[in-house]
Amino acid sequence: MKNFNGQVLFLDRADINTDEIIPARYLTEITKEALKPYLLEDLKFDGFDPEKDISGKSIIITRSNFGCGSSREHAPWALEVNGINLVIAESYARIFRQNMFNCGMMAVELPAEDIDRLFAEFSDKSTNIETDLKNNLFIIKADGKETEISFTISGFDRALVEAGGWVDYADKNY
Repeated sequence: MKNFNGQVLFLDRADINTDEIIPARYLTEITKEALKPYLLEDLKFDGFDPEKDISGKSIIITRSNFGCGSSREHAPWALEVNGINLVIAESYARIFRQNMFNCGMMAVELPAEDIDRLFAEFSDKSTNIETDLKNNLFIIKADGKETEISFTISGFDRALVEAGGWVDYADKNY
């Protein structure tokens, strides 16, 4: 099972598409590792610099409709190879969300009120999250402040995460 703990990258924008996650010009690469330097290279909004902001982060918190656009596994792969195994958002494009779980990663949806609260209380701080998968709980910490937020994932998505992804799940169950 992958690691779902670590420092948070806050991306305060909705509708971040797969071309912004990993630009299409790199889809000819033949290894996941080759995608690593290009993660979020084309994502543009005030205050975001991929060369400075991604390093050391392992969790993304963002707004609605993350992963929209073209359906491709390369988007979760680019996150994974950069050590980002958890994205927390209001909503996801359906195929992107399933590709995350198929790769043994988590795409967790939280209500807009919880996302708004996380941005308001933590986005300007060095924030860490511990994921308690057994109890469906995120423990968010920054500057001596701690907040807990519960989440839900389906039983099948949990099985994919615990197995490490679809291929390992299929090997164990079929």
